[in-house]
Amino acid sequence: MKKVDILGIGVHPDDVELSCSGTILKHQAEGKTVGLLDLTLGELGTRGNATLRTQEAMNAAKFLGVAFREQLDLGDGFFEHNKDNLTQIIEIIRYCQPEIVLCNAISDRHPDHGRAGKLAADACFFSGLAKIETTFRGEKQAHWRPKSVYHYIQDHQLKPDFVIDVTPFMEQKIQSMLLYKSQFYNEGYEEEELNTPISGKDFLDFMYAKGRIFGRPIGAEFAEGFTVSRTMGVKNLFDIV
Repeated sequence: MKKVDILGIGVHPDDVELSCSGTILKHQAEGKTVGLLDLTLGELGTRGNATLRTQEAMNAAKFLGVAFREQLDLGDGFFEHNKDNLTQIIEIIRYCQPEIVLCNAISDRHPDHGRAGKLAADACFFSGLAKIETTFRGEKQAHWRPKSVYHYIQDHQLKPDFVIDVTPFMEQKIQSMLLYKSQFYNEGYEEEELNTPISGKDFLDFMYAKGRIFGRPIGAEFAEGFTVSRTMGVKNLFDIV
């Protein structure tokens, strides 16, 4: 790991690819650095298992070209908002010192998403408190608080506070998703009979449609949506799309 401009956090290994990989690719193309953090191994997923999903996650990270991908094992489905889990996230934040953190939706169909969104956002705040002491890989850490925390929108159609035009990167986004062969449409997959809301071919149509819905208000073919917990400021009126 190393210092990055953006840290993308997802409670499940494929959350980032589904919801903000276009934004990640866009900012990397502009010279920004990005790291990823999975809070669990996704071991409760109907298809696949922890080992396979980790392999898929690392393949996706390589495809996206991110600086690193770290995985915690907080317990898929049963992780708690407690000191130990907050501390593990704080250690990663302090180590890579991101300016911006992208994390799970504030509320969603999957109960893990909203809980993880709050856990990650709270960890960002507590990471800035000097009296919380942490040591990572044998080194005492300095406090660090990201400048901004943005929640990507997932399954529920929440009203975004802003959207990012990801049109040039939409196909790469879909390709990064499909590297999770156990989770998304994969003709001939051995667990094909285990259908889930995201494993059908029609889910890809949904992803394109969702991107178009977010993009329409700004005149973009595809966009990704985000919500914020605090009021955002802009430097000038002319940079708003």
